[in-house]
Amino acid sequence: MCAHIVLAEDDEHQAELIRRYLERERHSVVVVGDGRSALDEVRRREPDLLVLDVMLPLVDGLDVCRILRAESALPVLMLTARSTEDDLLLGLDLGADDYMTKPFSPRELMARVRTLLRRTGSGRPEADPVLRVGAIEIDPRRHQVRCAGTPVECTPGEFRLLEALAAQPERVFTREQLLERLHGFDRYITSRTIDVHVMNLRRKLEPDPRRPVRLVTVYGVGYKLSDDSERRGAP
Repeated sequence: MCAHIVLAEDDEHQAELIRRYLERERHSVVVVGDGRSALDEVRRREPDLLVLDVMLPLVDGLDVCRILRAESALPVLMLTARSTEDDLLLGLDLGADDYMTKPFSPRELMARVRTLLRRTGSGRPEADPVLRVGAIEIDPRRHQVRCAGTPVECTPGEFRLLEALAAQPERVFTREQLLERLHGFDRYITSRTIDVHVMNLRRKLEPDPRRPVRLVTVYGVGYKLSDDSERRGAP
């Protein structure tokens, strides 16, 4: 389930990290850096969720939550460096639906977002969850891949790589962009990982892995997933 999320966070590095993780979960994200902008965006866009830092300039997060709660039932996930029980209770008393203290794991934050969206019934179901590029079909919900109708077994890394490429067919991704989508900011993963995944996927998906027509190398740039239907004579 995808959702439209407003992220109110004035720490640019933290905001970028959270934004990238949310977008990897297929959410659309608008980032604002102060409380006044958060109020404006929520009123204008009517999002499915507000991820709200407490320590914001102009209007702090607690006041943002109090004002919005008087206007709507928008789900609010509050982020703060304050970790005392009184701070937690104050945020919840003002109407926050969930509360995380910094520092936190981005993966835990994504789990909280999923739980909150599911619990509140927010988000928008995707009309067609199956991604199709030529002979290749990827079903993210069932974690299944088919090629020309035949099931293909993929490792989790291969599946994430193929899903990222299929979401934007014919777009050329650099190795660094694909690494970011697969592993976020894990600095221990190298671009060689992408090459290995591509090599293995070609064995599984290409008519001739030595002459790939689906998972194509764009020399000096990176990789793309191409629709090979014209080569196969499809109408």
